[in-house]
Amino acid sequence: MKNLSVSALLDFYSGILTDKQYQFTVDYYNNDLSLAEIAENESITRQGVRDTIKRAEERLFDIEKTLGLVKKANDSKKRIDEISRNSQNIIEYNLRYNGSKEIDGYAKKIETLAAEINDSYYI
Repeated sequence: MKNLSVSALLDFYSGILTDKQYQFTVDYYNNDLSLAEIAENESITRQGVRDTIKRAEERLFDIEKTLGLVKKANDSKKRIDEISRNSQNIIEYNLRYNGSKEIDGYAKKIETLAAEINDSYYI
């Protein structure tokens, strides 16, 4: 069974893998090729492909354990989503009770910035 978190790890840490590790792992996880298909394309054994992918996975999980960038990005994205929801709540509340153009403008600016930051996250 494929561990789909490997795709996210690849986005952050692909540079630490060898070219073969990277390509085999991308083919397997992102391009949905089977081990047999990769092996045939590369003229090596299925076991050779599996071993290369397993080594890549180990490197990716080890570096994430050390650096935690994927976890930090996911946590940041959750916070940005919460900021966006709260900004929308302010806009709705303002429309209902106050109607201040200044409050509306600030809340919309926060919403826009949150959306821009959120769009920059792939995860």
